[in-house]
Amino acid sequence: MSDWTWEYEGYDPTAERLRESLCTLGNGYFATRGAAPECRAGLVHYPGTYAAGCYNRLESTVAGRHVVNEDLVNLPNWLLLRFRVRRTGGAWCPWFSPDTSALLDYRHVLDLRRATLTRTLRFRDDDVGVLGVRQTRLVHMGDPHLAALRTVFTPEDWSGEIEIESGLDGDVINGNVHRYRALNGSHLTRVRTGPQEPGTAWLSCRTSTSGIGVALAARTVVVGRSAAPSELRPARRRAVHRLVVPIAPGRPVDVEKTVALFTSRDTAISDPLEAALDRVSTAGGISDLLDSHVAAWERLWRRADIQVPGRAGRVLRLHLFHVLQTLSPHTADLDVGVPARGLHGEAYRGHVFWDELFVLPYLNLHFPEVSRALLNYRYRRLPRACRAAAAIGRAGAMYPWQSGSDGREETQVWHLNPHSGRWLPDHSRLQHHVGSAVAYNVWQYCEATGDTEYLHTKGAEMLLQIARFWADLADFDPGTGRYRIRGVVGPDEYHDRYPGATTPGLDDNTYTNVTAAWVLTRALDLLRRLPAWRREELLERVQLGGDELPKWEEVSRRLRVPFHQGVISQFEGYDDLAELDWDAYRARYDGIRRLDRILEAEGDTVTRYKASKQADVLMLGYLFSPAELRDLFRRLGYDLDDEVWRRTVDYYLQRTSHGSTLSGLVHGLVLARARRAEAWKYVQEALQADIADIQGGTTGEGIHLGAMAGTLDLVQRGLTGLETREDALWLDPVPLPALSEYGFSLRYRGHWGVGIRRRRGQLGIGVPDSEESPIRVVLADRAVTVAPGETCTLELPMS
Repeated sequence: MSDWTWEYEGYDPTAERLRESLCTLGNGYFATRGAAPECRAGLVHYPGTYAAGCYNRLESTVAGRHVVNEDLVNLPNWLLLRFRVRRTGGAWCPWFSPDTSALLDYRHVLDLRRATLTRTLRFRDDDVGVLGVRQTRLVHMGDPHLAALRTVFTPEDWSGEIEIESGLDGDVINGNVHRYRALNGSHLTRVRTGPQEPGTAWLSCRTSTSGIGVALAARTVVVGRSAAPSELRPARRRAVHRLVVPIAPGRPVDVEKTVALFTSRDTAISDPLEAALDRVSTAGGISDLLDSHVAAWERLWRRADIQVPGRAGRVLRLHLFHVLQTLSPHTADLDVGVPARGLHGEAYRGHVFWDELFVLPYLNLHFPEVSRALLNYRYRRLPRACRAAAAIGRAGAMYPWQSGSDGREETQVWHLNPHSGRWLPDHSRLQHHVGSAVAYNVWQYCEATGDTEYLHTKGAEMLLQIARFWADLADFDPGTGRYRIRGVVGPDEYHDRYPGATTPGLDDNTYTNVTAAWVLTRALDLLRRLPAWRREELLERVQLGGDELPKWEEVSRRLRVPFHQGVISQFEGYDDLAELDWDAYRARYDGIRRLDRILEAEGDTVTRYKASKQADVLMLGYLFSPAELRDLFRRLGYDLDDEVWRRTVDYYLQRTSHGSTLSGLVHGLVLARARRAEAWKYVQEALQADIADIQGGTTGEGIHLGAMAGTLDLVQRGLTGLETREDALWLDPVPLPALSEYGFSLRYRGHWGVGIRRRRGQLGIGVPDSEESPIRVVLADRAVTVAPGETCTLELPMS
């Protein structure tokens, strides 16, 4: 394999779903899993197609309980293309399937540079002979509504006919996630099909509740042949174009299928079906489409590629590929958030969590227009977040832990433990720290881009309303002389209540409290920096009384952070929990990442133990530089020196199961600064999370977008110590021997392509020629100014 390709040899039904996820092709508007075109959905194959932001809500009855869930909808399958052969004068052979045919060769090649998936295979039929098949597909990055599939059939030493059925299949459900099988998955209704000569079939439908219209049109042609016997056969939920073509050695059959997809959410159209038919009729041949598609990707790679030698570099490029397929420049025109599992599957029902916290830091410095659009998704749902806070008697904005179409809380009330088969109450909606993630992303985007217009308008409104929520949620405790935030769940998720408690929630989760203090501090900073007229206008718009601000100041300095045994406590009372016999559980189970499910299946509960899914205290070291974290604790009245932080890191390393794909990522970055010798183990885990499916089957339900983007940020921000603040690039490089060489380009404050390269103890910074102002670069021991057209090489201290 080259640095730009991922290859899969042979056919393995048990690995098919993983391969389908990792071979998904998309363009930010829609994506299609890398499934075999001839196969419909079943236990092995799942040809899902998803359009960003296309959700639908359904009711289900599960274990005697009525539940409502909103899902990212599996749209009609445009891939469908099946075939069978016969010798001249003979009977038709069975339809080809990789599951039943005698395969001689079978191979997939995912070309990252060209963003194509090519499948080559040879199979033998005893009544006919050997047939070779080569299929190449793309989901067009230049025109986000187009996709194409080219199939070339080559017989070996026999002549006859080949029958091809090219279809649009509307008889699909959401069935990618096995543990959701008890839920209603039939989202599409009013399915209609029809023909459009010459050679085009169409299908239209609507989502049952959200009423989103969806239309696809497929043009199928045999290249270089006179008109072959052809029949367009619309059926109730499927449109099929049937062709019968002579085939012989030296006369391969080349079939091109071009598809257009539109929804009623699209702009500048009258009707989705009319738009799909028009677009597919004017689309060029696949060779032309491929050229323009590759050119569009070349522009993306110029802006975003990351250069790291070896296998780590290959994996990072794959991660970047999937980030760009989910969140491309086309996303800037859409009202969508960051789906935690990309557009690659149906896990988490396609919902938006806090994963943008791990995604936007990378996008800010490459595709800031996409970051701004993702922040606008949150801004449009700010009124709903304010209503959610008011519903529990609080001021400000309470963003939902899981979000979908309209910003209401989409977190399920019950979840299934596949180990025990029991449905359990889900309290993860108490993860109010998602609001701090929104505020953090607003601030980081504006610092990176210098977009003061956004910071002073939409960004300011979100920041103030989130700060207002934290100030109101914090209650003063006379016994400690501190403000406390009670009844929440932190990022760890294993602990959602105290042992034996009848009500969910924990008190003084450190991550929640410290990030709340950070939000309040940034909101106060912003108000001080605003011009007087804008400050008054903003306070009037959000109806913020002057009497609220003194409390914000007080809460930002007096929120409680619990400690025990000289380390920072994850939450109040953490030290009272029992120690887990980690060695015993590792000996009994192949993997203990999902320790919560293991213990529940044993009749126990993880809430009794000092055990974390991901150590959320250490998340603070992921978000904030050591200096900024010390300043935050100092503002709160606590001394956080290097020794306390090292003890804290050591303490939680011994008590974390890494049940989240984000855990290895966070630990890798934190350890790169705190305990460098052990960092590479966790960085490797983050790199392997999806390609090795370390969680045992979850990647087949969709890639983990936050973890993928986070590995890119680990190089861009973690290894360089990169911060964008005070109108400068701040760098504090961390030597990590296994990743000692790297290079990437940034888009910073009007400069396109600021190059940063590390090699052999040197850090090079190059600024492309332009009319923009010079860039100030600050390191721990010096500051330099690099003008456009100049390159600066800095010697780094050996350590």
